[in-house]
Amino acid sequence: MVSEIQLRIKLQEVEENNILQKEASKLLGISINEITAIKVLRKSIDARKPQIIFNYKIAVYIQEKLPDTSAYTFDYKDVSSAKEIHIIGFGPAGMYAALRCIELGFKPVVLERGKNVKDRRRDLRAINQFHVVDNDSNYCFGEGGAGTYSDGKLYTRSLKRGDVRKIFENLVFHGATEQILVDAHPHIGTNKLPKVVKNIRETILKFGGEIHFESRVVDFIIKDHKIKGIQLQNNIEMAADSVILATGHSARDIYYLLNRKNIRLEEKSFAMGVRVEHPQQIIDSIQYHCNGERNELLPAASYSLVQQVKNRGVYSFCMCPGGFIVPAATAKGEVVVNGMSPSKRNSKFANSGIVVEINVEKDIPKYNHFGALKGLEFQKDLEKMAFKAGGETQTAPAQRLTDFVEGKLSANLNTTSYQPGLKSAPLHSLLPNLIGQRLRVGFESFGRKMRGYYTNDANVIGVESRTSSPVKIPRNEGLEHPEIKGLFPCGEGGGYAGGIVSAAMDGERCAEAAAASR
Repeated sequence: MVSEIQLRIKLQEVEENNILQKEASKLLGISINEITAIKVLRKSIDARKPQIIFNYKIAVYIQEKLPDTSAYTFDYKDVSSAKEIHIIGFGPAGMYAALRCIELGFKPVVLERGKNVKDRRRDLRAINQFHVVDNDSNYCFGEGGAGTYSDGKLYTRSLKRGDVRKIFENLVFHGATEQILVDAHPHIGTNKLPKVVKNIRETILKFGGEIHFESRVVDFIIKDHKIKGIQLQNNIEMAADSVILATGHSARDIYYLLNRKNIRLEEKSFAMGVRVEHPQQIIDSIQYHCNGERNELLPAASYSLVQQVKNRGVYSFCMCPGGFIVPAATAKGEVVVNGMSPSKRNSKFANSGIVVEINVEKDIPKYNHFGALKGLEFQKDLEKMAFKAGGETQTAPAQRLTDFVEGKLSANLNTTSYQPGLKSAPLHSLLPNLIGQRLRVGFESFGRKMRGYYTNDANVIGVESRTSSPVKIPRNEGLEHPEIKGLFPCGEGGGYAGGIVSAAMDGERCAEAAAASR
């Protein structure tokens, strides 16, 4: 017999020997000796009050053995001689599209503009230490996409788009910790994701798929509104009649290519703002009601904040407890910041994007002449502004948080995790009013919601501009572009996902659609 129950355990009781068995036996009214095994299904922390509680959802096995295997199996078969489906991009959407193709009996042929995870590290070092940006190999482009080296958070609200549990189980199958199956806000970490990504690559190759790195697509061969082939940057052409376009939201050249070929694009609302970085100890003290160091059983504290300001949402995005801020530019002449956390989340800093909703139809009228690309052009201009304000390197413009809100240039800045360095700049006046003024009101509101958040000990760093794609590539009910047969826009770059898990699920769906169309 197996019973699923909920338990609430006080922080000071969590390490007590056999605490889950003891509490389960009390709740079920049985002897502790009748419990043969316990499996934790879900774990979360309730820190809203000074008495911190661990919430558990557990399966209690009563005189019954714990199953040895997962309910999910991944039975991949050789597809080396099967029909091909081409996949452009090897981020989460592209990886899961490729794995699903193999499950369905099709051969995935992946084209990735960047390098594999090992070779990619050198280019990340170049941008961090020497301020040199490689257009094809950076924090956004390369094996695993942006997620590989920018955190690996797996939390998603997209529970109706596909089998979330299968996505997680597949990550565990490829080397991720089983803890992601349990935690309410699962996270792998930048130090562990590369190995998982490498294992996924090896699975695809082992079962007959192809992966071509440093293979940037520069053109599509289209005849009679059908995909016929792909052209790469070295003038190599590949015949292709089913193409999953999983290039991510930073592959601007793909949007320009489609626009030049008069393939329909649509404008899409998005969000932009800044990164704010606090000492982690401040966030811990607020969230855990503690003075000094947090209890060692507690993870680095996070937060989620939102406030409506002048009919636009101002909210936290991609919060990274115990993390680092990284340079996420994909071209020379721009500064973009993003956040990441290692698996232990043991950095002394906490950072989060604080962004403002941009209504692309109403908020940027002077960009209307760019048509569907107007949000992209607005995004680019802010990144160029940050580059100039930072001194025309990857040094980022920054202000102390209170100075930003009060409209004062900071005489000096707090220490930071951002390796290329910071330069004091008047971000309060450099950001357009539709963003800057709302952020200033938003930060004051956040300070009232989290006492201690609004502090001179935090830095505001610009700009956080790649929250999502400002362009949507339309698709019909069959997930094909309505004008081009055989082209399947996918993931964040198509405008259909907002993170690792939702992108992975969309990749699977597009693989199924491409297979069904063959």
